[in-house]
Parts: sequence; structure tokens; C-alpha cells
Amino acid sequence: MKIVADSDVPFLQGVFEPYAEVVYLNGRQISREDVVDADVLVIRTRTRCGEELLEGTNVKMIATATIGLDHIDLDYCRRKGIFVHNAEGCNAGGVMQYVFSALYGVAARKAIKLDGCTFGIIGVGHVGSKVEEMAGYLGFNVLRCDPPRAAEEGPDGFCTLDHLLANSQIVTMHVPLDDITRGMADREFFTQMRPGCIFINASRGEVVMEEALKEAMPKLGGVIIDTWCNEPDVDEELIDMVDIATPHIAGYSFQGKQNGTAATVQAVARRFGIEPLFDFFPQTDMVGHEPVQLDLRGKNQGEIAAVFQYNYPIFTDDFRFRMEPDKFEKIRSDYQYRREIFID
Repeated sequence: MKIVADSDVPFLQGVFEPYAEVVYLNGRQISREDVVDADVLVIRTRTRCGEELLEGTNVKMIATATIGLDHIDLDYCRRKGIFVHNAEGCNAGGVMQYVFSALYGVAARKAIKLDGCTFGIIGVGHVGSKVEEMAGYLGFNVLRCDPPRAAEEGPDGFCTLDHLLANSQIVTMHVPLDDITRGMADREFFTQMRPGCIFINASRGEVVMEEALKEAMPKLGGVIIDTWCNEPDVDEELIDMVDIATPHIAGYSFQGKQNGTAATVQAVARRFGIEPLFDFFPQTDMVGHEPVQLDLRGKNQGEIAAVFQYNYPIFTDDFRFRMEPDKFEKIRSDYQYRREIFID
């Protein structure tokens, strides 16, 4: 059995070696020649998996240590009988932490009062549900837009996108990238938003039409962007315009990376009958990476902001990215994973 793996998947080296030949490569540089005799690919979003990479190879399974699947041609894989597994929900806690550290950080810098605001969440899957839980805990009014869930569960508790945009002071996007969501945040989208609204995108860059966002910037109260079109060759003009800019690291928590690798290893192990790894979970001796329990009850906005910033000083990430936007991939590869937070 041969596995070709992205060398930046954390906690992976040494795990499969007793059971398989493992080759580690830069995810962006994995080629057809590298995988022609591989049984399994263990990747992240930087490896594009389609006909060009996979045709004529021995690949039977692709396991991505990420939530997203837009880097994998699922139709091609179905036709070729290639099993695809993603790590659903692995970084939901990390993204939730990012959203609230960024939100309260921007509000503090711009003297925006958040009390009584309505929090609009577009996409209420694993990540959006975590964001909803924290928003409710903090006393926000919450609007939820998720047409697939509304169709499956019924319309109660969900609203239309138009209603959400017209009635929210905070709008955050947590949708997958597909034919429906690509370019969702267009000129009409931003036109419908309330003046002074805070806009957050930590889903996929291509769900936003960046020129439309630039045009809307004078109307918005704050803009927080973690995901960009054309990564890693991002629009530096847009970086200069937004309030917080980070290089696709919203989900880069210690626990999120543990969860992603665990889900990936377990999926491969169960698919190929590697029984000792059926319940694998990365164990490390890194002290001080345990998740942090927060009690924010009774605290005012300034105190809450201070707690979020203490646990994740997000402006450090923002500053580093602004200083070296051309180092997008290096910043991600060298990132020091932060501890997640959770509420009691």
C-alpha cells in the first residue's frame, strides 16, 4: 500500500509508516507522476484533484484533512470509483473563535456598540452552528439563512437571504463553495446590506465578488476577510482596504488540526482495514494547548473584547499578513496553532 501525503498535514508523520509506504510532498506541487502508483492521497486544499492529476493512476481514495471539497472534482471521482472523504466540522471551533475575536476587535477599534445587534449567519452547518451558539450566548439576536437545511427541516427558524441582509448589523458567511454560492456576495448582495454593517468572510474567497466588496466598502462599518479569491495571489489593494486581513487561517486551532488529522487517518484506516488506527487521535506532549473554557456572563462589551483578544490576539495575524502578503503560503505553513475556546 502506498500513500502520498501533503507534508503540511500536522501530526501525520510516522502514523502510517508501520502499515504503508508513505511519501510526503508539498501539497501544491503533487503531480501525476508522484501519484501514479499511489493507493491513497492525504491532502489539504492546495492539491487540486481532478482528471489531470488522477487519470491513469492507481488512486482508490482521497482523504482531505479539511472541511471543504471544492479542490476535488467529485463527479470525476464518482465516475472512476475513487472514494473521497473530508474532515467535516474539524475546525468549526477555531473558525468560531476567529469570528468573535475579529468582531470584538474591530468593534473596539472603531467604537461600534454591539449591544442589541442582529447577527446574520449565512450557512448554518458545522461552523455556522458554532457561531450561532456563541452569538446566542452573548445575547445577539440571530438570523439564519441556509436554504438546504430549510428545505430539509422546514422553514421555521430560517429566513431568506434578502431578509437577513436587510435586518442584520453583522453578516458572516459560512457556506461551502459550489455553483450556487460562487459569487453570492455580489453588488446586489452588498446593496441590500444595512449601512454600517460589519461583514465577515471566513468560508471561501470565491463566494465574494471582490470588486463588488471594494465598491461597497464606504457603506460598511467593518470588513473582516480570511479567505480570498486566487489564493495565494491575493488582491493587495483589498488587503489595504479591510479592517482585518488574514491568510486563510481562521480554522488554524490546535484542536482543529488534531480533529482534521484524526478524521483523515481513521477514514483511511477503516477503508483499508488498518485496525490499530481505527480510533487514532494525535497525542502530543505540547503543554499549554488545552482548550480554554470561558465564562462571559455579566461582562460588558469591553471586557468580552479583552477576553477574546487575550485568548487570540488576532491583530498579530493581521499585522504579519499586511507586512508580507506575498508570504501567504509561508505564513500558513509556519503558523503557531492557537488554543480553542468554549463556553461553559
